Amino acid sequence: MTLADCIQVYFAQYLPHIKGAGEQTIASYRQAFTLFLKFAANHYSRSVKKLQMQDLTGELIFCFLNHLESERKNCARSRNHRLAAIKSLAKMIRLLYPEYRHTAEMILNIPQKRCQKKLIGFLTHDEVMQVFAAVDLNRHDGFRDYTILHLIYDSGARASEIADLQLDYFDAPKQSLAILGKANRYRIVELWPKTTQLLKTYIENYRPRPHLLYCNRLFLNQRRQALSRHGIYRICKKYLEKSFAQKRLLFINPAHSFRHACAVNMLLCGESLTAIKNRLGHENLNSTMIYLHMNLTKKKEVQKRFIQFTQSTITTDSKLDELLDWQNKEKTLNWLDSL
Repeated sequence: MTLADCIQVYFAQYLPHIKGAGEQTIASYRQAFTLFLKFAANHYSRSVKKLQMQDLTGELIFCFLNHLESERKNCARSRNHRLAAIKSLAKMIRLLYPEYRHTAEMILNIPQKRCQKKLIGFLTHDEVMQVFAAVDLNRHDGFRDYTILHLIYDSGARASEIADLQLDYFDAPKQSLAILGKANRYRIVELWPKTTQLLKTYIENYRPRPHLLYCNRLFLNQRRQALSRHGIYRICKKYLEKSFAQKRLLFINPAHSFRHACAVNMLLCGESLTAIKNRLGHENLNSTMIYLHMNLTKKKEVQKRFIQFTQSTITTDSKLDELLDWQNKEKTLNWLDSL
């Protein structure tokens, strides 16, 4: 059996139908095997189509992993991600091709390389307020960006989850939002009154008329198409760069910093780990436990002021007052021009 035939079954049947992997997981694994197969073909001096299952040896895999670090300058974390893709293939081989079980077990026994854990870059309450204040509501898409920043902090959702939101996921009367997360699992989160009102106002007054294919998407870009996760990332990065010095941004992932900030805020408010896990959509509590290792100092005054802000209505938001004043002036100017 050729390795190419095995890979074909892996991507055509195993990942989408047997395992039910998501599109992003499949795309990531496809990139990993693009690198691996090219390396294997070069290693054995033959074409990819002529590679056999017997060529899938421990020596080949170790050489590939070393190549990633030495030649491609990948960090240990990226190395482990590539190895995870190969191990996923090994699980399929063990299941569907028991005659190659020895090869599969050998791959699965390859250990992950230890690596340094990244610092959890989260925003404090006053920093979140500073980011909100950086949004110019008078600019085109300013209100959309303002709503997205509130929503991503309130819900703790990933950038891809915000991008994939549909109009019918939002339930205004119940102040709740359905989020489709990893492994196609839905979760329902309750929203703050302010976030709920911002979403309602955006949908009723500021959401552009979408193209036919994107009628049900919640957030749209300037081309009236669905906003991508990269678009969400750029929005977060834009306002973080406007709010803070570059040194503060070194260890912060623009979109994920709001997600971490949501978890930290819930922890400071006395929420249980289970509640944080469910809101963030973690698969197990081990992912949520990382927040327990943080040295958090409660700033009661800032926290109290922030809670008042999130529970308030949009009519008490000074930023929105500026927007309404500007809209009234624009209407007056348009009226005078028409005389």
